Amino acid sequence: MSGFGNEHVSEDPRCPGALPEGQNNPQVCPYGLYAEQLSGSAFTCPRPTNKRSWLYRILPSVCHKPFKPLKEGHLTHNWDEIEPDPNQLRWKPFEIPKDSQNKLDFVSGLHTLCGAGEPRGRNGIAIHIFVCNASMLNRCLYNSDGDFLIVPQQGKLLITTEFGKMLVEPNEICVIQQGMRFSVEVFGETRGYILEVYGAHFELPDLGPIGANGLANPRDFLVPVAWYEDRQVPGGYTVISKYQGKLFAAQQDFSPFNVVAWHGNYTPYKYHLEKFMVINSVAFDHADPSIFTVLTAKSTRPGVALADFVIFPPRWGVADNTFRPPYYHRNCMSEFMGLIKGHYEAKEEGFQPGGASLHSMMTPHGPDADCFEKASKAKLEPERVAEGTMAFMFESSLSLAVTKWGLQTSNRLDKNYYKCWEPLKSHFNPNCK
Repeated sequence: MSGFGNEHVSEDPRCPGALPEGQNNPQVCPYGLYAEQLSGSAFTCPRPTNKRSWLYRILPSVCHKPFKPLKEGHLTHNWDEIEPDPNQLRWKPFEIPKDSQNKLDFVSGLHTLCGAGEPRGRNGIAIHIFVCNASMLNRCLYNSDGDFLIVPQQGKLLITTEFGKMLVEPNEICVIQQGMRFSVEVFGETRGYILEVYGAHFELPDLGPIGANGLANPRDFLVPVAWYEDRQVPGGYTVISKYQGKLFAAQQDFSPFNVVAWHGNYTPYKYHLEKFMVINSVAFDHADPSIFTVLTAKSTRPGVALADFVIFPPRWGVADNTFRPPYYHRNCMSEFMGLIKGHYEAKEEGFQPGGASLHSMMTPHGPDADCFEKASKAKLEPERVAEGTMAFMFESSLSLAVTKWGLQTSNRLDKNYYKCWEPLKSHFNPNCK
């Protein structure tokens, strides 16, 4: 089903009429189902921000054994485990273990790279890398701390949720919102990025002078249709909760994906990045990169994002008398870059698909020396920019700390990154205007 934040209604066609008519919680639900509400906002939120869905399921999700700590993966929200590092940081592509070496599914392959804030205070973000080579079998995950924006880079994900199934491939994204149970099936070596936000949901950015249309259009967001399995699991089904930054596991003897019908506006969803309507300068200079924002999670300060998801898709460059690649910059925001495919225009060497970079608050960054020299001498004709590529940015108003795994354990940090700017030379001539 299409539409961003819509009130959707869905029932598995195997059980027509499973949705109660005219009310949410009848004394007896059709087919003997249980009614369960999933709230994504406070009950008293204003109507435009009030999020909830009603699920009609074979057994309620409360039927499980007590949660116990689960020691798995490399998740953390301890931002003080290593000294801060203000340097420009770049990572080589993160390694996916070979199947014969080590079986990792989506949960066991999660690694926290950087972040800020605190899930208990409901304000902050974390950026994770996932690398996996196996599907989740008889286990699911839900995030009590916040929302996951998942960006697959290599390999497709078949994500089963309580609301139905989504197939998410590279160059698509999906959002699994707080509290939604999901399981991930993969088809080989798989890798990607996750932006997690605490305390806010993702929204479409306001368009202002752009007008009514453009950027990511609401109708291009897709929501799964109801699908259920009535499956007993005598050996035990594991429900994993990410709670206050740690993992906990509970056992139950049935599949959690037993929702026969649902209705509401609090759902998982996906989006194909090729559908983004690019806005750009057609005269001179750069428009700010905020024009490439797909989704935003707002902070309490007007106009300041807790986190933005920004992409740099193929487009035309036509600006006159303009240095067309990204300009040199020092930013009051933190900029984390990833590359899904191709080459990023400002760094054609070194920044690779499956890798990443982080330019922290007020740390200078910009085109490498080769890019500067080439773009300064280029004949300014209309040209296709970023053809065959897709780079993205997680931008945040928070100052991000890098984890020990990111700086040391992963062994993927490019310690020679700073050298890409060393060949820059002075062109200053006081006698030449």
